[in-house]
Amino acid sequence: MKQKGEIIVLGAGESGTGAAILAKKQGWPVFVSDNGKITEKYRRVLKQFEIEFEENGHDAVRVLDAEKVIKSPGIPDTVPLIRQLMEKGVPVISEIEFASGYTRAKKICITGSNGKTTTTLLTYHILKNAGLNVGLAGNVGKSFAWQVAFHDFDWYVLEISSFQLDGMFRCKADIAVLLNITPDHLDRYDGDFQKYTNSKFRILQNQTENDYFVYWADDPVIEKELARRKVKATTVPFGEHSAEQNPGAGIIGNKIIFNNGKNIFDMTLEQLALQGKHNSYNSMAAGVTSHLMDIRKETIKQSLSDFQNIAHRLEYVASVHGITFINDSKATNINSTWYALEYMEKPTVWIVGGVDKGNNYELLKPLVAEKVKAIVCLGLDNRHIHKAFEDIVNTIIDTESAREAVATAYYLAKKGDTVLLSPACASFDLFENYEDRGNQFKAAVNEL
Repeated sequence: MKQKGEIIVLGAGESGTGAAILAKKQGWPVFVSDNGKITEKYRRVLKQFEIEFEENGHDAVRVLDAEKVIKSPGIPDTVPLIRQLMEKGVPVISEIEFASGYTRAKKICITGSNGKTTTTLLTYHILKNAGLNVGLAGNVGKSFAWQVAFHDFDWYVLEISSFQLDGMFRCKADIAVLLNITPDHLDRYDGDFQKYTNSKFRILQNQTENDYFVYWADDPVIEKELARRKVKATTVPFGEHSAEQNPGAGIIGNKIIFNNGKNIFDMTLEQLALQGKHNSYNSMAAGVTSHLMDIRKETIKQSLSDFQNIAHRLEYVASVHGITFINDSKATNINSTWYALEYMEKPTVWIVGGVDKGNNYELLKPLVAEKVKAIVCLGLDNRHIHKAFEDIVNTIIDTESAREAVATAYYLAKKGDTVLLSPACASFDLFENYEDRGNQFKAAVNEL
Protein backbone atom coordinates (compact mmCIF):
# COMPACT_ATOMS: atom_id res chain seq x y z
CA MET A 1 0.00 0.00 0.00
CA LYS A 2 1.41 3.38 -1.02
CA GLN A 3 2.14 5.76 1.81
CA LYS A 4 0.77 9.30 1.68
CA GLY A 5 3.09 11.79 0.06
CA GLU A 6 5.40 9.27 -1.58
CA ILE A 7 8.22 10.49 -3.81
CA ILE A 8 8.98 8.30 -6.80
CA VAL A 9 12.47 8.47 -8.28
CA LEU A 10 12.65 7.29 -11.89
CA GLY A 11 16.11 6.01 -12.75
CA ALA A 12 18.66 4.60 -10.30
CA GLY A 13 21.89 6.10 -11.60
CA GLU A 14 24.03 8.76 -9.91
CA SER A 15 21.29 11.38 -10.10
CA GLY A 16 18.40 9.15 -9.02
CA THR A 17 20.24 7.42 -6.20
CA GLY A 18 21.37 10.77 -4.79
CA ALA A 19 17.83 12.13 -4.98
CA ALA A 20 16.46 9.05 -3.21
CA ILE A 21 18.97 9.37 -0.36
CA LEU A 22 18.20 13.07 0.10
CA ALA A 23 14.45 12.36 0.07
CA LYS A 24 14.90 9.65 2.67
CA LYS A 25 17.02 11.91 4.88
CA GLN A 26 14.36 14.61 4.64
CA GLY A 27 11.69 12.21 5.89
CA TRP A 28 9.93 11.48 2.60
CA PRO A 29 8.56 8.03 1.85
CA VAL A 30 10.57 7.20 -1.29
CA PHE A 31 10.48 4.49 -3.94
CA VAL A 32 13.01 4.10 -6.78
CA SER A 33 11.86 2.65 -10.09
CA ASP A 34 14.22 1.82 -12.95
CA ASN A 35 13.09 0.53 -16.33
CA GLY A 36 16.43 -1.25 -16.77
CA LYS A 37 18.81 -3.17 -14.58
CA ILE A 38 20.30 -1.27 -11.64
CA THR A 39 24.08 -1.51 -11.41
CA GLU A 40 25.54 -3.28 -8.40
CA LYS A 41 27.14 -0.04 -7.19
CA TYR A 42 23.79 1.74 -6.79
CA ARG A 43 21.92 -1.38 -5.71
CA ARG A 44 24.25 -1.60 -2.69
CA VAL A 45 23.68 2.06 -1.85
CA LEU A 46 19.90 1.75 -2.01
CA LYS A 47 19.98 -1.30 0.25
CA GLN A 48 22.36 0.44 2.65
CA PHE A 49 19.89 3.29 3.11
CA GLU A 50 16.90 0.90 3.19
CA ILE A 51 15.31 2.48 0.13
CA GLU A 52 12.72 0.36 -1.62
CA PHE A 53 13.33 -0.11 -5.34
CA GLU A 54 12.32 -2.03 -8.46
CA GLU A 55 14.14 -2.67 -11.73
CA ASN A 56 13.50 -3.92 -15.28
CA GLY A 57 10.15 -2.15 -15.43
CA HIS A 58 7.86 0.34 -13.69
CA ASP A 59 4.90 -0.27 -11.40
CA ALA A 60 2.81 2.25 -13.34
CA VAL A 61 -0.03 2.31 -10.81
CA ARG A 62 2.32 3.22 -7.98
CA VAL A 63 4.26 5.73 -10.06
CA LEU A 64 1.10 7.51 -11.21
CA ASP A 65 -0.08 7.79 -7.61
CA ALA A 66 3.07 9.67 -6.53
CA GLU A 67 3.04 12.99 -4.72
CA LYS A 68 6.09 14.04 -6.74
CA VAL A 69 8.35 12.39 -9.32
CA ILE A 70 12.08 13.02 -9.64
CA LYS A 71 13.12 12.01 -13.14
CA SER A 72 16.56 11.03 -14.37
CA PRO A 73 17.77 13.47 -17.07
CA GLY A 74 18.20 10.52 -19.42
CA ILE A 75 14.43 9.88 -19.57
CA PRO A 76 12.71 11.93 -22.32
CA ASP A 77 9.43 13.74 -21.62
CA THR A 78 7.93 11.82 -24.55
CA VAL A 79 7.95 8.51 -22.64
CA PRO A 80 4.28 7.48 -22.19
CA LEU A 81 4.58 7.19 -18.41
CA ILE A 82 5.96 10.74 -18.15
CA ARG A 83 3.16 12.04 -20.36
CA GLN A 84 0.60 10.33 -18.14
CA LEU A 85 2.14 11.91 -15.04
CA MET A 86 2.06 15.36 -16.62
CA GLU A 87 -1.53 14.93 -17.80
CA LYS A 88 -2.48 13.95 -14.27
CA GLY A 89 -0.75 17.04 -12.86
CA VAL A 90 1.91 15.16 -10.88
CA PRO A 91 5.02 17.38 -10.56
CA VAL A 92 7.91 15.86 -12.55
CA ILE A 93 11.18 17.54 -11.60
CA SER A 94 14.92 17.04 -11.92
CA GLU A 95 17.25 16.00 -9.14
CA ILE A 96 18.84 19.49 -9.32
CA GLU A 97 15.46 21.11 -8.71
CA PHE A 98 14.71 18.79 -5.79
CA ALA A 99 18.08 19.26 -4.09
CA SER A 100 18.05 23.04 -4.45
CA GLY A 101 15.14 23.18 -2.03
CA TYR A 102 17.27 21.72 0.77
CA THR A 103 20.34 23.96 0.68
CA ARG A 104 20.99 27.63 1.33
CA ALA A 105 24.25 27.49 -0.60
CA LYS A 106 24.76 29.91 -3.47
CA LYS A 107 24.98 28.32 -6.90
CA ILE A 108 27.11 28.89 -9.97
CA CYS A 109 25.21 27.06 -12.72
CA ILE A 110 27.13 26.38 -15.92
CA THR A 111 25.54 25.21 -19.15
CA GLY A 112 26.26 25.22 -22.89
CA SER A 113 26.60 22.76 -25.72
CA ASN A 114 30.36 22.44 -25.26
CA GLY A 115 32.94 23.15 -22.59
CA LYS A 116 30.63 22.67 -19.59
CA THR A 117 32.75 20.12 -17.75
CA THR A 118 36.05 21.92 -18.32
CA THR A 119 34.62 25.30 -17.25
CA THR A 120 32.91 23.77 -14.22
CA LEU A 121 36.10 22.07 -13.06
CA LEU A 122 38.15 25.21 -13.75
CA THR A 123 35.75 27.36 -11.70
CA TYR A 124 35.72 24.83 -8.86
CA HIS A 125 39.53 24.69 -8.97
CA ILE A 126 39.76 28.48 -8.54
CA LEU A 127 37.20 28.63 -5.72
CA LYS A 128 38.81 25.71 -3.92
CA ASN A 129 42.24 27.34 -4.18
CA ALA A 130 40.72 30.54 -2.78
CA GLY A 131 39.74 28.62 0.35
CA LEU A 132 35.97 28.72 -0.17
CA ASN A 133 33.71 26.05 1.29
CA VAL A 134 32.59 24.85 -2.14
CA GLY A 135 31.03 21.72 -3.65
CA LEU A 136 31.23 20.36 -7.19
CA ALA A 137 28.16 18.63 -8.61
CA GLY A 138 25.64 18.29 -11.41
CA ASN A 139 26.88 16.35 -14.42
CA VAL A 140 30.32 15.95 -12.87
CA GLY A 141 31.32 14.14 -9.69
CA LYS A 142 28.74 13.15 -7.10
CA SER A 143 25.16 14.26 -7.75
CA PHE A 144 23.94 17.55 -6.31
CA ALA A 145 21.34 15.76 -4.16
CA TRP A 146 23.95 13.39 -2.74
CA GLN A 147 26.17 16.33 -1.78
CA VAL A 148 23.29 18.26 -0.20
CA ALA A 149 22.41 15.14 1.81
CA PHE A 150 25.87 14.83 3.34
CA HIS A 151 27.56 18.25 3.19
CA ASP A 152 26.92 21.85 4.15
CA PHE A 153 28.71 23.90 1.50
CA ASP A 154 28.44 27.68 1.12
CA TRP A 155 28.80 27.51 -2.67
CA TYR A 156 28.18 24.93 -5.38
CA VAL A 157 29.59 24.87 -8.89
CA LEU A 158 27.07 22.91 -10.95
CA GLU A 159 27.42 21.59 -14.49
CA ILE A 160 23.88 21.52 -15.83
CA SER A 161 22.60 19.95 -19.06
CA SER A 162 19.55 21.01 -21.04
CA PHE A 163 17.78 17.86 -19.83
CA GLN A 164 18.31 18.90 -16.22
CA LEU A 165 17.21 22.46 -16.99
CA ASP A 166 13.96 21.12 -18.45
CA GLY A 167 13.06 19.76 -15.01
CA MET A 168 13.99 22.92 -13.09
CA PHE A 169 11.33 25.45 -12.11
CA ARG A 170 12.07 27.22 -8.81
CA CYS A 171 15.83 26.70 -8.72
CA LYS A 172 17.88 29.88 -9.22
CA ALA A 173 21.47 30.46 -10.26
CA ASP A 174 23.25 33.20 -8.34
CA ILE A 175 25.72 33.22 -11.20
CA ALA A 176 24.45 31.69 -14.46
CA VAL A 177 27.04 30.84 -17.12
CA LEU A 178 26.03 30.13 -20.73
CA LEU A 179 29.04 29.07 -22.81
CA ASN A 180 27.56 28.52 -26.27
CA ILE A 181 24.58 27.03 -28.10
CA THR A 182 25.10 24.72 -31.07
CA PRO A 183 22.83 21.95 -32.41
CA ASP A 184 22.93 18.99 -30.02
CA HIS A 185 20.45 16.46 -28.67
CA LEU A 186 17.92 17.59 -31.27
CA ASP A 187 16.41 14.11 -31.15
CA ARG A 188 15.09 15.10 -27.71
CA TYR A 189 13.67 18.39 -29.00
CA ASP A 190 11.65 17.21 -32.02
CA GLY A 191 14.53 18.28 -34.29
CA ASP A 192 13.69 21.89 -33.33
CA PHE A 193 16.80 23.98 -32.57
CA GLN A 194 14.68 26.76 -31.03
CA LYS A 195 13.28 24.34 -28.44
CA TYR A 196 16.82 23.33 -27.52
CA THR A 197 17.83 27.00 -27.34
CA ASN A 198 14.86 27.79 -25.09
CA SER A 199 15.95 24.96 -22.83
CA LYS A 200 19.44 26.41 -22.47
CA PHE A 201 18.03 29.84 -21.62
CA ARG A 202 16.17 28.34 -18.67
CA ILE A 203 19.48 28.91 -16.87
CA LEU A 204 18.21 32.51 -16.42
CA GLN A 205 14.91 31.65 -14.75
CA ASN A 206 14.20 33.27 -11.38
CA GLN A 207 17.31 35.46 -11.51
CA THR A 208 17.06 38.97 -10.06
CA GLU A 209 19.05 42.16 -10.44
CA ASN A 210 21.30 40.91 -7.63
CA ASP A 211 22.51 37.97 -9.75
CA TYR A 212 24.92 37.65 -12.67
CA PHE A 213 24.60 36.23 -16.17
CA VAL A 214 27.96 35.35 -17.73
CA TYR A 215 27.76 34.52 -21.45
CA TRP A 216 29.86 34.13 -24.61
CA ALA A 217 29.25 37.35 -26.51
CA ASP A 218 30.60 36.00 -29.83
CA ASP A 219 27.91 33.32 -30.12
CA PRO A 220 25.38 34.44 -32.79
CA VAL A 221 22.60 32.32 -31.29
CA ILE A 222 23.04 33.82 -27.82
CA GLU A 223 23.31 37.32 -29.30
CA LYS A 224 20.06 36.85 -31.23
CA GLU A 225 18.23 35.46 -28.21
CA LEU A 226 19.39 38.25 -25.89
CA ALA A 227 18.02 40.83 -28.32
CA ARG A 228 14.52 39.48 -27.71
CA ARG A 229 14.71 38.53 -24.03
CA LYS A 230 14.59 40.65 -20.89
CA VAL A 231 17.46 39.72 -18.57
CA LYS A 232 17.11 40.91 -14.97
CA ALA A 233 20.58 39.87 -13.84
CA THR A 234 23.73 41.91 -14.44
CA THR A 235 25.07 40.76 -17.82
CA VAL A 236 28.75 39.83 -18.00
CA PRO A 237 29.92 39.09 -21.56
CA PHE A 238 33.17 37.34 -22.41
CA GLY A 239 34.71 36.75 -25.82
CA GLU A 240 37.25 37.86 -28.34
CA HIS A 241 35.83 41.39 -28.55
CA SER A 242 34.64 41.95 -24.98
CA ALA A 243 37.78 43.45 -23.42
CA GLU A 244 36.10 46.84 -23.01
CA GLN A 245 33.03 45.45 -21.28
CA ASN A 246 32.45 46.45 -17.67
CA PRO A 247 32.04 43.88 -16.21
CA GLY A 248 33.33 41.33 -18.71
CA ALA A 249 36.35 39.54 -20.14
CA GLY A 250 38.01 39.77 -23.51
CA ILE A 251 41.22 39.57 -25.51
CA ILE A 252 43.61 42.33 -26.53
CA GLY A 253 46.63 41.05 -28.42
CA ASN A 254 47.88 38.04 -26.50
CA LYS A 255 46.26 39.06 -23.20
CA ILE A 256 42.95 38.23 -21.54
CA ILE A 257 41.45 41.19 -19.69
CA PHE A 258 39.24 40.41 -16.67
CA ASN A 259 36.93 43.15 -15.35
CA ASN A 260 34.49 42.61 -12.47
CA GLY A 261 33.15 46.16 -12.55
CA LYS A 262 35.43 47.27 -9.72
CA ASN A 263 38.94 46.36 -10.81
CA ILE A 264 40.80 44.91 -13.80
CA PHE A 265 43.65 42.47 -14.27
CA ASP A 266 45.13 40.56 -17.20
CA MET A 267 47.14 37.46 -18.02
CA THR A 268 48.68 36.22 -21.26
CA LEU A 269 47.16 33.44 -23.32
CA GLU A 270 50.47 31.58 -23.02
CA GLN A 271 50.04 31.43 -19.24
CA LEU A 272 46.83 29.39 -19.51
CA ALA A 273 47.15 25.72 -18.60
CA LEU A 274 44.56 24.87 -21.28
CA GLN A 275 45.66 25.90 -24.75
CA GLY A 276 43.55 26.32 -27.88
CA LYS A 277 40.96 28.94 -28.78
CA HIS A 278 38.03 27.04 -27.24
CA ASN A 279 39.91 26.66 -23.97
CA SER A 280 40.70 30.38 -23.84
CA TYR A 281 36.92 30.95 -23.77
CA ASN A 282 36.48 28.35 -21.02
CA SER A 283 39.25 30.08 -19.05
CA MET A 284 37.65 33.49 -19.59
CA ALA A 285 34.30 32.20 -18.33
CA ALA A 286 35.78 30.60 -15.21
CA GLY A 287 38.09 33.55 -14.56
CA VAL A 288 35.49 36.31 -14.84
CA THR A 289 32.99 34.28 -12.80
CA SER A 290 35.54 33.98 -10.00
CA HIS A 291 36.47 37.65 -10.35
CA LEU A 292 32.81 38.60 -9.77
CA MET A 293 33.13 36.87 -6.39
CA ASP A 294 36.08 39.14 -5.49
CA ILE A 295 38.55 36.28 -5.43
CA ARG A 296 42.12 37.62 -5.48
CA LYS A 297 43.57 38.05 -8.95
CA GLU A 298 46.71 36.14 -7.91
CA THR A 299 44.59 33.11 -7.03
CA ILE A 300 42.68 33.26 -10.32
CA LYS A 301 45.86 33.60 -12.41
CA GLN A 302 47.64 30.80 -10.56
CA SER A 303 44.62 28.48 -10.83
CA LEU A 304 44.16 29.12 -14.55
CA SER A 305 47.84 28.36 -15.12
CA ASP A 306 48.16 25.16 -13.06
CA PHE A 307 44.85 23.42 -13.85
CA GLN A 308 45.09 19.78 -14.98
CA ASN A 309 42.81 18.92 -17.90
CA ILE A 310 40.04 16.35 -17.50
CA ALA A 311 40.17 12.84 -18.90
CA HIS A 312 38.57 12.20 -22.30
CA ARG A 313 38.82 15.86 -23.45
CA LEU A 314 41.82 16.35 -25.76
CA GLU A 315 43.73 14.07 -23.41
CA TYR A 316 47.23 13.09 -24.47
CA VAL A 317 47.50 9.30 -24.24
CA ALA A 318 50.90 8.28 -25.62
CA SER A 319 53.37 8.62 -28.44
CA VAL A 320 54.08 5.31 -30.19
CA HIS A 321 56.91 5.30 -32.77
CA GLY A 322 56.45 9.03 -33.23
CA ILE A 323 52.64 8.83 -33.62
CA THR A 324 50.70 10.88 -31.05
CA PHE A 325 47.40 9.49 -29.74
CA ILE A 326 44.77 11.93 -28.39
CA ASN A 327 41.62 10.85 -26.52
CA ASP A 328 38.71 13.24 -27.08
CA SER A 329 35.96 10.72 -26.39
CA LYS A 330 33.88 13.36 -24.59
CA ALA A 331 33.32 15.07 -27.94
CA THR A 332 29.83 13.70 -28.58
CA ASN A 333 28.67 16.41 -30.98
CA ILE A 334 29.83 18.24 -34.09
CA ASN A 335 30.89 21.43 -32.35
CA SER A 336 33.12 19.64 -29.83
CA THR A 337 34.84 17.78 -32.64
CA TRP A 338 35.26 21.03 -34.59
CA TYR A 339 37.27 22.42 -31.66
CA ALA A 340 39.37 19.25 -31.52
CA LEU A 341 40.16 19.29 -35.24
CA GLU A 342 40.92 23.00 -35.10
CA TYR A 343 43.43 22.20 -32.34
CA MET A 344 45.31 19.65 -34.50
CA GLU A 345 48.62 20.89 -35.94
CA LYS A 346 49.89 17.68 -37.58
CA PRO A 347 48.42 15.35 -40.24
CA THR A 348 45.59 13.54 -38.47
CA VAL A 349 43.99 10.12 -38.62
CA TRP A 350 40.53 10.83 -37.27
CA ILE A 351 38.53 8.18 -35.39
CA VAL A 352 34.84 9.17 -35.58
CA GLY A 353 31.40 7.60 -35.21
CA GLY A 354 28.86 6.09 -32.87
CA VAL A 355 25.20 6.99 -32.41
CA ASP A 356 24.47 9.89 -34.75
CA LYS A 357 22.15 12.45 -33.09
CA GLY A 358 21.13 14.05 -36.37
CA ASN A 359 24.60 15.39 -37.16
CA ASN A 360 25.18 17.89 -39.93
CA TYR A 361 28.82 17.36 -40.91
CA GLU A 362 29.04 20.45 -43.18
CA LEU A 363 30.72 22.48 -40.43
CA LEU A 364 33.60 20.00 -40.27
CA LYS A 365 34.35 19.68 -43.98
CA PRO A 366 36.84 22.57 -44.31
CA LEU A 367 38.86 21.36 -41.30
CA VAL A 368 38.74 17.74 -42.46
CA ALA A 369 39.94 18.75 -45.94
CA GLU A 370 42.82 20.71 -44.39
CA LYS A 371 43.95 18.37 -41.60
CA VAL A 372 42.64 14.80 -41.95
CA LYS A 373 44.60 12.23 -43.99
CA ALA A 374 42.38 9.22 -43.18
CA ILE A 375 39.15 8.44 -41.31
CA VAL A 376 38.51 5.42 -39.11
CA CYS A 377 34.83 4.91 -38.33
CA LEU A 378 34.06 3.45 -34.90
CA GLY A 379 30.38 2.53 -34.90
CA LEU A 380 27.71 0.17 -36.13
CA ASP A 381 26.21 2.53 -38.72
CA ASN A 382 28.70 4.77 -40.51
CA ARG A 383 26.74 5.64 -43.64
CA HIS A 384 26.43 9.35 -42.86
CA ILE A 385 30.15 9.68 -42.25
CA HIS A 386 31.01 7.98 -45.56
CA LYS A 387 28.52 10.16 -47.44
CA ALA A 388 29.79 13.37 -45.84
CA PHE A 389 33.52 12.83 -46.36
CA GLU A 390 34.06 10.33 -49.20
CA ASP A 391 34.76 13.16 -51.65
CA ILE A 392 37.24 14.79 -49.27
CA VAL A 393 39.20 11.91 -47.71
CA ASN A 394 40.41 9.00 -49.83
CA THR A 395 40.68 6.46 -47.01
CA ILE A 396 37.63 5.72 -44.81
CA ILE A 397 37.64 2.39 -42.93
CA ASP A 398 34.90 0.89 -40.74
CA THR A 399 35.71 -0.72 -37.39
CA GLU A 400 33.54 -2.06 -34.56
CA SER A 401 35.81 -2.00 -31.50
CA ALA A 402 38.28 0.38 -29.89
CA ARG A 403 41.09 -2.12 -30.35
CA GLU A 404 40.33 -2.53 -34.06
CA ALA A 405 40.03 1.24 -34.53
CA VAL A 406 43.36 1.92 -32.82
CA ALA A 407 45.15 -0.82 -34.76
CA THR A 408 43.75 0.51 -38.06
CA ALA A 409 44.64 4.12 -37.23
CA TYR A 410 48.16 3.05 -36.22
CA TYR A 411 48.56 1.28 -39.57
CA LEU A 412 47.39 4.37 -41.48
CA ALA A 413 49.51 6.88 -39.56
CA LYS A 414 53.22 7.51 -39.86
CA LYS A 415 55.84 9.16 -37.66
CA GLY A 416 54.87 12.77 -36.94
CA ASP A 417 51.12 12.17 -37.39
CA THR A 418 48.37 12.38 -34.77
CA VAL A 419 45.62 9.84 -34.17
CA LEU A 420 42.58 11.66 -32.79
CA LEU A 421 39.59 9.94 -31.23
CA SER A 422 36.90 12.65 -31.45
CA PRO A 423 33.70 10.80 -32.29
CA ALA A 424 31.14 13.62 -32.76
CA CYS A 425 28.58 10.98 -31.75
CA ALA A 426 27.15 9.31 -28.68
CA SER A 427 28.76 6.05 -27.59
CA PHE A 428 25.85 3.76 -26.79
CA ASP A 429 26.06 1.48 -29.84
CA LEU A 430 29.34 -0.14 -28.73
CA PHE A 431 30.13 1.28 -25.28
CA GLU A 432 28.50 1.99 -21.92
CA ASN A 433 29.29 5.72 -22.16
CA TYR A 434 31.94 8.09 -23.46
CA GLU A 435 34.21 7.27 -20.49
CA ASP A 436 34.11 3.57 -21.39
CA ARG A 437 34.87 4.44 -25.01
CA GLY A 438 37.80 6.62 -23.97
CA ASN A 439 39.16 4.07 -21.52
CA GLN A 440 39.01 1.28 -24.12
CA PHE A 441 40.78 3.56 -26.59
CA LYS A 442 43.56 4.30 -24.08
CA ALA A 443 43.91 0.62 -23.19
CA ALA A 444 44.22 -0.27 -26.89
CA VAL A 445 46.87 2.41 -27.43
CA ASN A 446 48.86 1.13 -24.46
CA GLU A 447 48.81 -2.36 -25.97
CA LEU A 448 50.55 -1.21 -29.17
